[in-house]
Amino acid sequence: MNKVKKAIFPVAGLGTRFLPATKASPKEMMPIVDKPLIQYAVEEAVAAGVTDMIFVTGRSKRAIEDHFDKAYELENELERKGKTEMLDFVRNMLPKDINCIYIRQAEALGLGHAVLCAQHVVGDEPFAVLLADDLLDGATPVMKQMVDAYDYYHCSVLGVQDVPRSETRSYGIVAAKPLAERIEQVSAMVEKPKPEEAPSTLAVVGRYVLTPRIFHHLQNVKPGSGGEIQLTDGIASLLAEQQVLAYRYDGVRYDCGSKLGYLQATVEFGLRHHEVGPAFGDYLAKRKV
Repeated sequence: MNKVKKAIFPVAGLGTRFLPATKASPKEMMPIVDKPLIQYAVEEAVAAGVTDMIFVTGRSKRAIEDHFDKAYELENELERKGKTEMLDFVRNMLPKDINCIYIRQAEALGLGHAVLCAQHVVGDEPFAVLLADDLLDGATPVMKQMVDAYDYYHCSVLGVQDVPRSETRSYGIVAAKPLAERIEQVSAMVEKPKPEEAPSTLAVVGRYVLTPRIFHHLQNVKPGSGGEIQLTDGIASLLAEQQVLAYRYDGVRYDCGSKLGYLQATVEFGLRHHEVGPAFGDYLAKRKV
């Protein structure tokens, strides 16, 4: 079986929930302390053994390409000023064996369509999908946990967590039965069901490991409203042919697509930051509510 060496990052969305901050800058470039969301996601993929980072981009997303590109002027300025620690960080933001590949999604036609845009690069290999605005924090990086599960079971693996039943309309929800510790076998999947119609409260978050057979199903599913192709529908179709597992990851999810989740992540990561953490903690402790 092939190892998971490729990851897709769908980054073509407009980020309207963070306007006006995202009017001219990608939401994936919004920083948590001093590191943009997309970098957290890429570092998570690197920790899982991924070497090919495939960014499915749209208009006004050039900043993502620039972020992972070499910055000659910046490096020269840091070197001239003797800022060696920062220079080393900028030069070694990614390991040398990492390939960054950029694909333009001309129209935002759903997450499934974004994945399809990368088919010619992925080919006949298993691959990961990471949504950068879901910041997942685990002692063992969550994608590493999921790739390990894929290596054992050799089938598609979905990152999941329990959510309040009142929130099922915001997620893809699976019906599943326990198979092993943290692993459940998926029997059905529904996109954003009403609470009273949801088969469970087990929600798929922004992490997937998928077999290449998913491309066949995405090509054949019926587009939904607005002509969008949903990844959830493709996975539901794949279930008729291949086993799909739900993995209850070990970690904490921050929904950085929402203002509250973004602020929560900023506080938590700020408190542990090596440079400002102690002072930030003192500030919060002394602050009058």
